[in-house]
Amino acid sequence: MDKNQSILTKREQEIFDLLVISQTTSEIASQLDISEKTVRNHISNVILKLGVKGRSQAILELLKLGIIEL
Repeated sequence: MDKNQSILTKREQEIFDLLVISQTTSEIASQLDISEKTVRNHISNVILKLGVKGRSQAILELLKLGIIEL
């Protein structure tokens, strides 16, 4: 799937690109200049969109779909 046709918003994409390299919620919030709650909300939205049970499964699914890369 082309990144430009991603099911993720630009911000969700940024967050998951950082999650996949083992950044913490706190580190992501600091790097993107947003609150930790906002980071968690974006992660929750992606989990709901994908219909998975958690952030690890979301990461695996997004890797499978080619939306994020290791």
